[in-house]
Amino acid sequence: MVAHADTRVVHRGGSKINFREPVITQDSRFLICASGECIKVFSTSTEECIHHLQGHTDLVTGLVLNPSNHLQLYSCSEDGTIRLWDFTDGILIRTYNVRRRILSIHVSAKGVVFLVIPVKRNKKEKFGLVSLTLPPSVEQHVVAKGHSIVFRSVSPDPKCIAFGQGGEYVASVKANLLHVYFFKKKMFYRFALGTADKKAARNAFTCVACHPTDDCIATGHGDGKIRFWRNFNREKEYTFSTVHWHHSGVNALCFTPEGTNLLSGGLESVLVQWRYGQEGEKDFLPRLGSSIKEITVSPDGSLFCTSHTDNKITVIQNCTKVSAVIQGLVHGDSVKTALMVDPRTKALVLNGKPGHLQFYSLQRDQQLYNLDIVQQEFIHQLNLDQFEVVKAALDSRGSWLATVEQRSAKEVEINLKLWAFDEHTQSFVLNTTITAPHDGLISEMCFSPSGQTTTTLVTVSLDGHFKAWQLTQPDPSDDEEPSWSCDFVGDYHNLVPKCCCFSADGSLLAVSFQEVVTVWSPASWDLLTTLSQPPGAIQDLCFGRLSCSKYLLGATDKNLLCCWNLLTCSLEWSTSLDVSLLLADPLSENVAAFCGTAKTTDLFVFRPSEPRPHFSQRALCTGRVTRAVFAPREDPLDSCEESSQWLNCSQLYFLTHNMELLTFLTKPEEERLMASSKQPTIDDSVAMTPFYLLLGKHRKQQQEERDMLSSQSGVRTLLPQGSVAIKELLHTPAHVLPSTSILCSMFVSSLLLSVSDSRDEEQPTEEEMESEKEEEDSDEEMAAVHPRPEHETPDPRAPGPVLTKAEQRELREVKKLDYNWIRGIVDSKP
Repeated sequence: MVAHADTRVVHRGGSKINFREPVITQDSRFLICASGECIKVFSTSTEECIHHLQGHTDLVTGLVLNPSNHLQLYSCSEDGTIRLWDFTDGILIRTYNVRRRILSIHVSAKGVVFLVIPVKRNKKEKFGLVSLTLPPSVEQHVVAKGHSIVFRSVSPDPKCIAFGQGGEYVASVKANLLHVYFFKKKMFYRFALGTADKKAARNAFTCVACHPTDDCIATGHGDGKIRFWRNFNREKEYTFSTVHWHHSGVNALCFTPEGTNLLSGGLESVLVQWRYGQEGEKDFLPRLGSSIKEITVSPDGSLFCTSHTDNKITVIQNCTKVSAVIQGLVHGDSVKTALMVDPRTKALVLNGKPGHLQFYSLQRDQQLYNLDIVQQEFIHQLNLDQFEVVKAALDSRGSWLATVEQRSAKEVEINLKLWAFDEHTQSFVLNTTITAPHDGLISEMCFSPSGQTTTTLVTVSLDGHFKAWQLTQPDPSDDEEPSWSCDFVGDYHNLVPKCCCFSADGSLLAVSFQEVVTVWSPASWDLLTTLSQPPGAIQDLCFGRLSCSKYLLGATDKNLLCCWNLLTCSLEWSTSLDVSLLLADPLSENVAAFCGTAKTTDLFVFRPSEPRPHFSQRALCTGRVTRAVFAPREDPLDSCEESSQWLNCSQLYFLTHNMELLTFLTKPEEERLMASSKQPTIDDSVAMTPFYLLLGKHRKQQQEERDMLSSQSGVRTLLPQGSVAIKELLHTPAHVLPSTSILCSMFVSSLLLSVSDSRDEEQPTEEEMESEKEEEDSDEEMAAVHPRPEHETPDPRAPGPVLTKAEQRELREVKKLDYNWIRGIVDSKP
């Protein structure tokens, strides 16, 4: 075992942002959602992540705004703490230790905090709703004690609890029961739906919402119906009305702040807006992409927000227009394609929403785009056979993408598609579609390395054959693009192949046929040799890299890892390991082997030439790891310890069974990230916008050139906007300024600059002299203007210009007023 204190496993995206209902701030500028152990603050206009609020040590299970301060946020977690945040600055204000695992948090309009925590009842752990008073304190860590139980048995899902009429009562649904509790009267009411009919199972409550002003409770049910409950403060006189549009269960309900509309969503990917009091009238916003899981409305009612099952949050304006889409790593039942890294965008490529591949940025933890592979509308209906993407492969240049889509109907339908990268559109464009490329399912495929003259794609099928596909050039006389066709079909003794792999230089192709590994020459498609090591069928193959390129690794289904020397065609070494995934680093000699059972997974990193691992970690994560990838680094590390040098060239990412994307982080890398996160101090008056970053340097250079010219001329020109008085005038509110007629003449005079330039040297024309003379004769009150000699410098001690009688009266009126700051304008000199 090798010590690895300088390396730790960290989350690198992939967490669910739809796990809990998001929160929209009071001004509708930000959207806040829980994402694993952290909280993300997004901009509703730009979709960018503004802050990562980190502090919880376990899964974040609830978010709610602080009713007494709309700039603060409460969060709860399974770590047993409630944390108060300033989400605008990303600062943790206070931590309340409840010492109980918290499933959700609710805050009434009166500021009372309610929690869903585990409670023991009849020696069984159930979930109860409790009220908690957070003690006022200036300490950063506070122990919260003294909670009182409201409901002893509730659903842990926050959608099943709602508060009505500003916190006058609380409603909770579970199974076929509706519970209502009035706080002032301390009265408890219980309502049950019939369970005698055959449809009782579909009558179960799925969600609840309370009207903000009326005594009305809306409940959603598994059969797609919505019931409006009234008179529930009288247990024997209650009534309810029913509306029905959803064909399956209602997943979410939410009233608008005014209570004029009710929003509902479900499996149909349609947001339904019901008119309150006129439930027969409704509006629809269809084709939102996937099933709706949560619905949120901003406090001012201007924005709607829907969370979807594909880990997506959609921001909607007035229930008519989608204004923003925040897409996380799409979470499906399983990832059927391998994890790949796009050489062009450095993005992670894997299964996305049904029928698509997603390109996910590892650096920004954000989806770049989706590529529609199936190119058919997905129908949200259970037990319906539809095409899905099961295999994908990228060549080493990122120029070609191969995908396999299949549909398991009465007869399996398989399509092999080849996609070419288009430089103009910066996306992949379909080049070739091959229907039924094999008679059986395709188990593996891979591209040849980029060093070869022709690009080759090899597919392995359960029909007992593997096929080599090559790009063929059309006849020059035909106006057609190059297309792919089959170049070779291979088999071995009627055995079923399982996996394939090219060597680093592309000169060898290894294909496993049960217990036998066959080695082929892609240049002539000759069988060069066979390797076997019973017992057990080969499940995974991997060639060594760089100095270890002469080795071939194989993992069997009998918990055996073998290493063959291709120069001697003999077994080099073998060991007993239950390998679930074998992966080679393309930039080094290192090979990663994930081993373990369904409960935990171990990791071993080694070189094929040295069977002893130089890095190993037990209980890496829970569950079995079947998808991983080495992502090349843009800047290789060079300061790692010996035990973590295998991370210098590439970074290892792997997916857990619950779709969490994890990776390894070294201490030097962590220190570098912390150093880069420290931003320089910026003046508050300067807006750090992309436009400023683009032109700021250019403007700075212009200013330096201007200062240099001024210093060379020996005259320093003071700009009027640099005057303190001018700044005060421009920044003073208009309602406290004097009349514009009073300030106009003096303000314009203060802007005049005495600058000597080439225009002063020009002789006045005859027409200008005549015009000036006529102006002097026509104005009796104007004083005589004496001509200024050329190149005469104005004397600062000379008296000011002669004022007319009207201007003198105006000046006396201004002097009577107490505007001392205006004196700076008059006295300011250019």
